[in-house]
Amino acid sequence: MGLKLMGNKIGMTQLFDEDGSVIPVTVLRVGPCVVVDKKTESRDGYSALVLGYGDVKENRLRASELGLYKKSGVEPKRHLAESRVSAQELDQYEIGQEIDISMYSKGDHVDIIGTSKGRGFTGVVKRHGMSGAKSSHGAHEYFRHGGSIGASAFPSRVFKGKKMAGQYGGGHVTVQNLLVSDVRPEQHLLLVKGSVPGPNRSKVTVSSAIRKAAGSRA
Repeated sequence: MGLKLMGNKIGMTQLFDEDGSVIPVTVLRVGPCVVVDKKTESRDGYSALVLGYGDVKENRLRASELGLYKKSGVEPKRHLAESRVSAQELDQYEIGQEIDISMYSKGDHVDIIGTSKGRGFTGVVKRHGMSGAKSSHGAHEYFRHGGSIGASAFPSRVFKGKKMAGQYGGGHVTVQNLLVSDVRPEQHLLLVKGSVPGPNRSKVTVSSAIRKAAGSRA
């Protein structure tokens, strides 16, 4: 468990360390996120924070969503998401409180969830990296096909999970253990080493690295 802050991917750039080595980094604008509601064990069966991110006009929201904001006294937000926390952590936050990236520092590791770029319906060459057919010796209009897909009389069917053409991209992708290269709280910017899934301006979710935390406890 741990806080999951929402933000947007800005793009990629590079930094230079003390010995002059180039570090490719992704720039993220994370937060500030506002506590809109609190889920408790007694009322909901689990403990979590409901966080809001990004300003939005009231006429862009449903009546049920506006009711939640009016009840909590928080300005409407574009995105809402739950962040599971322990009951002890839940008591540390109040409705309306802003949470920013000050919890992170240079050298930390984070897990980032994003939505990969959607590439639509693609063939096997682009989707799975297949080599395609030879372009010589009488091959006609069959250069990027997948080839034979089924068995013969037995079992006379195509097995599930066969690599074929289909929807590529546009799914949730989690990248773990990205190193925080720099934190700029006054600008709400988090610079992480490496790439982050999704196009520029896409929504991302940032949380403390689970595996690194487990390794440090061990």
